[in-house]
Amino acid sequence: MAATDDDRTGPGAEETSALLAARRQKLERLRAEGIDPFPHDYDGVTAIADVKSGYDALEDGAETTDTFRVAGRLAARRGQGKAAFLDLVDRSGRIQLHARVDVLGQETLDRLVGLDLGDLIGVDGTVFRSRRGELSLRVDSWTLLAKSLRPPPEKHHGVQDVETRFRHRELDLLSSEETRALFIARARIVSAVRRFLDDHGYVEVETPVLQPLYGGAAARPFTTHHNALDRELYLRIATELYLKRLIVGGLERVYELGKDFRNEGISHKHNPEFTMVEFYEAYADYQDMAARTERLVAAAAEAAGYDGEIDLSPPWRRETLHGAILDRSGIDILAATDRDALAAAMEAKGMRVPPDDTWAQLVDELVTKHVEPTLIEPTFLFDYPVELSPFAKKHREDDRLVERFEAYVNGMEIANAFSELNDPDDQRRRFEQQRADAEAGDEEAQPFDEAYLQALEQGMPPTGGVGIGIDRLVMLLTGRRSIREIVLFPAMRD
Repeated sequence: MAATDDDRTGPGAEETSALLAARRQKLERLRAEGIDPFPHDYDGVTAIADVKSGYDALEDGAETTDTFRVAGRLAARRGQGKAAFLDLVDRSGRIQLHARVDVLGQETLDRLVGLDLGDLIGVDGTVFRSRRGELSLRVDSWTLLAKSLRPPPEKHHGVQDVETRFRHRELDLLSSEETRALFIARARIVSAVRRFLDDHGYVEVETPVLQPLYGGAAARPFTTHHNALDRELYLRIATELYLKRLIVGGLERVYELGKDFRNEGISHKHNPEFTMVEFYEAYADYQDMAARTERLVAAAAEAAGYDGEIDLSPPWRRETLHGAILDRSGIDILAATDRDALAAAMEAKGMRVPPDDTWAQLVDELVTKHVEPTLIEPTFLFDYPVELSPFAKKHREDDRLVERFEAYVNGMEIANAFSELNDPDDQRRRFEQQRADAEAGDEEAQPFDEAYLQALEQGMPPTGGVGIGIDRLVMLLTGRRSIREIVLFPAMRD
């Protein structure tokens, strides 16, 4: 078949304008012929994969009397005159259509063959297998469902430009079965996380996204103004504090799966809006939550059909944060317990020391640079310094530490958990320290939350809580190295 507008790659501005004009002309011609190019509905459609699933035993060249209605996007066409073959694609797959003049009539066949690639059509057809062995539908009738006014991406190469893929994800999905499969896998992972928590007695809840006071993480918020209330509000950075107030209220196992927002840098692991699941359980501690976490990830991996080289099955390796830093860097953070001492120990090892970093930020630097990249197999790091964790309960054996873990796989943190601090007086002291840190210039310090303290004063039972980054979990289970690959519409520069 002669080249059409859809067969070309990288047209210039003039050529693009001509291609768009040609499609517009076809649109107007269809309307002039009394054909609605954008009908309201098309009932009774069967997914292409379901059509193809029942005919493995059908022999080459065999006919059936089985009829189906399918719908999708026109992806290829071959032939002209008395017969043509066309490829139709929907979310589930691709099927070959065989259109014949003795079935459709010449006018209807010509109109079908004259469609542009990318047009959406519906087909009523009869199943047969071609002599070459391809399961196909003979077109008995067809309907135009939507006229495409722009050519689709070139079928063999898809969308090559990375920026275009992320800014116009619809084009990426149109041209790439791999991309469609990726986001279907993401949906299965999210469903598996919900199913796991539902099956273990957790109640899914929804807490405010717009909050009068942000908290629950070390991060800078996005700020907005509510006109009717005439007050500043914040997009939430975490769901933690509201969820623990629900534990106080007697919802003893709760979770929320949704968006958080942090006004921070963009990297291959960070997007300013991201998806988290946080779940909290009364009468549990961080050891219980570690067991929950490794089982939840294993369940999500099974749902996603994960077949990577890293074994995600429980039990995962367990280390302490102090021991991991000492082993990898030779620095004893529990011996260098003030900022200057830790900075000196790092400088003695030839390490860069950011001049404005606090002691806690230097510890985080050691973890990020020297520990995290080494944690390929699933690993829990337990027992963090109290300075790093304003909402975690103090360690039952060492007052310098809190009962906290972070989970790492393939050199990336995927989860953070505490034995939750439920002593309101201790929490008040932690808030006061955070307020002092903020006055000293720490932009990520926690604001003082009196409403949360009042909730704790009602009495919160011993509680374990976990936050798992859904985007990072999807990265892990689909083998992607950039968060932009697994977020449908990532944040981009202008």
